Amino acid sequence: MQQRIIISNTDNVPTAYFNTGLDPRAFARTKMSQSLIEEGHIVNQDGTHEIWKAAGVSEINGSMSVWGPLFQGKRLDLIIDEINTPDHAKTQTAVKALVCWIKAKMFLGDGKSALNNGAVFISDEDGRVFFAPEHLANRCIYIEGSKLDRNNCPDLIGMEASAFCAALMLYKIFTGLHPYPTAEIYQDMREGIFLPIHLASPNLHEKLSELIKEALLLPVENKKTSKSGTVILGEILAILSGNEPLLKTLPAEKAKRIEKEKKSYLFKQNSYVKTRRFIVRNKFVLIGIGVSIAFLVFILLSSIKGSITTQGLGAEDVVITYYNAFSLLKDDVMRACINGASKRDIEAAGILHAITKQREYYENKTEPVFVTAQAWRNQGGELPSPNAFGVTDLDIETLTKRPDGSRVNDDIVVFRANYSLWSPTEQYEIKRSDVLMLKRDRHKNWRIIEIERTER
Repeated sequence: MQQRIIISNTDNVPTAYFNTGLDPRAFARTKMSQSLIEEGHIVNQDGTHEIWKAAGVSEINGSMSVWGPLFQGKRLDLIIDEINTPDHAKTQTAVKALVCWIKAKMFLGDGKSALNNGAVFISDEDGRVFFAPEHLANRCIYIEGSKLDRNNCPDLIGMEASAFCAALMLYKIFTGLHPYPTAEIYQDMREGIFLPIHLASPNLHEKLSELIKEALLLPVENKKTSKSGTVILGEILAILSGNEPLLKTLPAEKAKRIEKEKKSYLFKQNSYVKTRRFIVRNKFVLIGIGVSIAFLVFILLSSIKGSITTQGLGAEDVVITYYNAFSLLKDDVMRACINGASKRDIEAAGILHAITKQREYYENKTEPVFVTAQAWRNQGGELPSPNAFGVTDLDIETLTKRPDGSRVNDDIVVFRANYSLWSPTEQYEIKRSDVLMLKRDRHKNWRIIEIERTER
C-alpha cells in the first residue's frame, strides 16, 4: 500500500505532506483547494491544543499535495493493524496510543476531532495527538485502498461514535482480529453480529470486556446500553490507565470450556444470520413456498387439463408464444412450449401467479396485482416499477448454427431472442439474450428443447 500521508522536505525543512492523487486539473475541478482552509488540531497530554493549518500546495510527480507543519508521529490505524496475532510489545504500544487518543478526544470534543482513526497521528515521544484535517486526510486514505471505513459505524455520531471506534480498536488489539470481518460489515454492525470479546479473548479484564461489548452494541437498537458514549470512554480510559493487569492467566479447564462455548456460539450465530438474511433476500420466493399447496394444486389441475399444445404453430411462433405467456404468467402455455429445456421461467411464472391469487383473495383486490411490462411501458413506464412484470423489446433472430457450433438441419431450428425482463423485485430491467433450440416432438409439433441464457 502506497502511503499518501508522508513526511518530506520543503527547503530542507521536514514537512507533512497529504498526497491527494489528483492532477492539477482534477484538483481544481474537485475544489480540493478548499483543504487549505481546513483546520487540524494537535492536542497535548495536559489538554491544551493548537491549530494546524496547511501552508501550501505542491505538484509532486504529477500529483497535487497539500503540505504544512511537521508532526512527528505514526498513524493510529497502522499501529492497530500491525497486531495480527497476540504480541505483548505491540499490544502495549497500541494500548498506550489508544489512551492518548481517548484523552485527546475527551479534551478536544467530538466536533473538532477527526472520526477516522486513519486521520489521527500519535507522537511516540510525548503522547501528543494530531487530528489531521478530516476531509483532506480521508481523501488520501481512500486512494490508498481503504475505500471502506471499517472502524466506524455510519449510524453513530458524537461520543457514541468515538466509544464504538475505541471498542473496535481494543477488540483488534486483544484478539488480533477485526470484529466484523465480512463484506456485510455495516449490516453486521447494525445487527450486532460479532463474536463477543469474552469468547474471542477470554483472559481479558472482565470489566473492560463488558465495556467493549456495550460500545459495540451502541448501533443495535434493541440491545443498546443505557450508558452514554462519554461514560463508556471514561470507564475504558480508567481501566487502561490503571495498574490492574489487562490480561490474566486462564486455567486450562476453563479455557477448554470457553473454546467449546465459542464454537457453539459461532455455529448458532452463523446459522441464524444465514437463515435470516436468506429470508430477507428471497421474500418473494418464500411467499410462493408459503402457498406451495395451492400452487401444487394449480399445477396438477393445469396438467390434468392437458389440452394446450403448439399444434399448427411455426417454430418462431412457438418462441413468441413462450415469451408472451411468460409476461402473462400463463405457465400452462409455457409448459406446452417446452420439451426438455429448463423450467426455471415456468417456476418463476407459477410462483408469481400463486402470489397474485393469494393477494387477490386475502386483500379482496379488484385491480390486477401485476401488470404486463409492455402495458406499463405503453402507459409511460416510470421507475420504479413495483407492479410490472414481463418481457419488452423482444427481438428474434434465426441462427444457422447450434450453440455448440454445429450446423442446424431440417429437424432442428435455432433462434436468438434478445429482450428486457422487468420484475417487481428489481428496480431496473434485466437485459437477456437467449439462444433457443427447437425440435419437433412425436406429434410433429415444434417445441423448445434447450435454452442457453446470458444476462447483462
